[in-house]
Amino acid sequence: MQHVKTVKMLIVDDEPVICQGLHYTIDWADYGVEVVAEAYDGHEALQVVKEHGIDLVLTDIRMEGMDGLQLAKELKRCHPEVRVIMISGYEEFEYARQAIKLDVTDYLLKPVDIDELVAAVTGIVEDIRSKDTRVNSPTKDAELWLSEMAAHYETSLAKSIPPYLLNSAEYKLIATQLEKFSILAASQTEQDFTMLQRLWLQTVRESLEKSGIRQVSVFVHKNLLMTLLMTDQPRSKRQWDEILQTMLDDWPEEHRLYGAVSDTYVSLDQTAAICAEVRALLPYYALEKHSLLDREYKTEVDNGRAMHDFDSAEMVSKLSVALFKQDADMLEVLIDGMFRLFLDQRYLLTDMVKVCDELSIMLRQRLRQSGLTQLEHGLERTIDLEVFNHPDAIRQAISTEVFDLLQLIDKVGIDRSFWIIEKAKKYMADHYLSDLKASEVAAYLKITPSYFSNIFKQSTGKSFSEYMNELRINEARKLLLTTQDKVFEIADRVGYKEYKYFVSVFKLYTGMTPKKYRVLNIKE
Repeated sequence: MQHVKTVKMLIVDDEPVICQGLHYTIDWADYGVEVVAEAYDGHEALQVVKEHGIDLVLTDIRMEGMDGLQLAKELKRCHPEVRVIMISGYEEFEYARQAIKLDVTDYLLKPVDIDELVAAVTGIVEDIRSKDTRVNSPTKDAELWLSEMAAHYETSLAKSIPPYLLNSAEYKLIATQLEKFSILAASQTEQDFTMLQRLWLQTVRESLEKSGIRQVSVFVHKNLLMTLLMTDQPRSKRQWDEILQTMLDDWPEEHRLYGAVSDTYVSLDQTAAICAEVRALLPYYALEKHSLLDREYKTEVDNGRAMHDFDSAEMVSKLSVALFKQDADMLEVLIDGMFRLFLDQRYLLTDMVKVCDELSIMLRQRLRQSGLTQLEHGLERTIDLEVFNHPDAIRQAISTEVFDLLQLIDKVGIDRSFWIIEKAKKYMADHYLSDLKASEVAAYLKITPSYFSNIFKQSTGKSFSEYMNELRINEARKLLLTTQDKVFEIADRVGYKEYKYFVSVFKLYTGMTPKKYRVLNIKE
């Protein structure tokens, strides 16, 4: 019977109640997951990962001590094989950006939707299991070893002993891929893919054999073949380039085969790192359709690129306006303009995807803040660069997501109250230090107080008084840490005329009195 791997999961949150809720609300065993432990800060989580061989960490982003971002950074450095799902509040745009840079597998928004969480976890489980193949025989052992090198850079698996079959004087590594794969994939069945991969392997093997090169090849993705080249006869770079270019040119199908090749190396201990290096070269193909990519070509291209920072916040603002105005033409103009900028500044595909991932997260946060609670998990937030390996495909992916949101907004009719609430929030932000009443805001907006209260609660999920208290308490926190003012003076400054009431509200939102908050945080 084939062994089915149980994925070990760790839940991390500084609130035990939340840990227990995430642990026991879902019967994780039904999805092939064992919750090994709960941890209450990042330091404790790292120790559990080290001791128990954790596969997946589900963590809050904001915690006392080591927070979720610091934890993700340490995991990426010391345990890059561990997958991370991060949970965050709606408004934390900067956290979302940092999470993307740390290769967090998924990023979920509070309040966490159970179906969305289960979908994210089961996707990771399937991916982990797909790489947990158990095979025997010298050739299969070599293939398995190479698969591990490609998938586990800087992990213990990357230090496993290479099979004797791979002993050689000189090595190279080449990663090959088919261009415009998303177009090809749309017209292929599973049987078609199987035949295509057989032809791919055959072309590589036969072409290399003609030049006396031994090879071991493994598919690490439907559109990514990793091939280790072995020879006891040293060759010059020019000779290697001729052999590999001939191999690529031998590909008989319409969609072009291109590859990223490493420098020559002599120790198989370097293979894991080199797998990562050649994969990082593949996005350079889209710039000039140069079919054989290497380190020299990358250096030449990088020296000629002058990218400027992309203003994601401004683009989200413009997209939001177009969405709520139901202006499809403006959305097309904005997306076209963004991709023209990408091409003009010679963005790599990886750069484009980072921007699009960030826009997706920030835009959904913005829409949920504005009352669009019907957002589904169904749209792909992370674009698979092995499939969407050309700019048009990435543009189509982000365009599809934005226009799906347009249809959803049209369906629920949220634009009718959106602008009223946005105007109300600005007015409240400008006047919250005074003794502001809901009736005053309603009068400013020229609507009835009852209608204002109803749509405000619908849009923000909070009552007027809850929203105002949050604004005031957040300002009070800043003043407690940045001024020497007495607590009663701060209470007055943030709009509370009664000191005792201020203290009770502050304790409700922070779990401690203002004095204790100041003492604890100043010490830290």
